[in-house]
Amino acid sequence: MHIVPAVGDVYKALADPTRRAILDELRDRAGQTLFELCTRLLGKGFTSSRQAISQHLAVLEDAGLVVIRREGRYIFIDLDTSPLQQIYERWGIGPCASDT
Repeated sequence: MHIVPAVGDVYKALADPTRRAILDELRDRAGQTLFELCTRLLGKGFTSSRQAISQHLAVLEDAGLVVIRREGRYIFIDLDTSPLQQIYERWGIGPCASDT
């Protein structure tokens, strides 16, 4: 059973610039391993440790914005934008003119 996160958890998750950078990376390239994600963030100037990235991922997972799956010793991370639908529905927001 999929538990719908509270909208407040989504806002909290989006409030941090490192977490937004993680989401941007996952939007650009889905299914990354934790190692790949850390390497790509390091290449963009983020100096967070792997442990710090893991903690950020836990917040994002609690908010429902990422799906983390384990295969053997590897951890794969995917973006899940479905919690953002609640925000769109609440205020009746459609795509921005710049998005079309």
